[in-house]
Amino acid sequence: MVKIATYNINSVRLRIGRVTDLLKAYDLDILCLQETKVEDSKFPLKQLHECGYEHIVYSGEKSYNGVAIISRLPLQEMFCLDLVNDHKRHIAAKLSNGVEIHNFYVPAGGDEPDININPKFAHKLDYVDEMGRWFTDNRQQEDKIIIVGDFNIAPLEHDVWSHKQLLKIISHTPIEVEKLNHMKSSLGWIDVAREFTSHDQKLYSWWSYRNRDWRKSNRGRRLDHIWVTPSLSNRYKECYPLPDLRDGEKPSDHVPVIMEIEL
Repeated sequence: MVKIATYNINSVRLRIGRVTDLLKAYDLDILCLQETKVEDSKFPLKQLHECGYEHIVYSGEKSYNGVAIISRLPLQEMFCLDLVNDHKRHIAAKLSNGVEIHNFYVPAGGDEPDININPKFAHKLDYVDEMGRWFTDNRQQEDKIIIVGDFNIAPLEHDVWSHKQLLKIISHTPIEVEKLNHMKSSLGWIDVAREFTSHDQKLYSWWSYRNRDWRKSNRGRRLDHIWVTPSLSNRYKECYPLPDLRDGEKPSDHVPVIMEIEL
């Protein structure tokens, strides 16, 4: 059994203690991070090596974006996509058994869901389109692929605290959901978390810093995802977020999502 997690850490150097605690407490084999916010020369390799994670690939820049794959299992054939000329938002590598892992940090999209006045929103939609095109053009459903990351889109009604109130809020607008669903159809991706939590149940991985008491208000969204190709459809055993990690000192506004899978 392999444990794979995705986690928007919102600065890996600021929260390296949370990363190492997570690796130890949940005995993870692979951890994919987003928003590492650090240039490659300053990535905290030493602390991760001390935890027994020797196979680490990363692509980052100062203060913004950044992605990494931290693994106990050997990684090979690492590469980064530069979708919509937006670097430091994707990294991929293969395991020795040929399973390919992709880690994405999809653009947030700004505040106004109108491409005519908000270029950040147009950029986000273009990014999701390019994700789908890349997989359609370069991979097949028969390939063994896992994609994880902060997609910055909560596609289902119960992926947000209020479907009606968030229809005009970026991350849950109909056009974003349409784009993500189209991308999902590119290889018939399976949304693993929703294989274990039915669509009529609330499921979140993010709570805004603006909420003074995030537990009491519980105004969450499911922005962090783990998907697999159909060839891995009978391999996953569990998939769950860790909401308690939204607590504590200097938490990220996201929490990890873990999948357990036979590979």
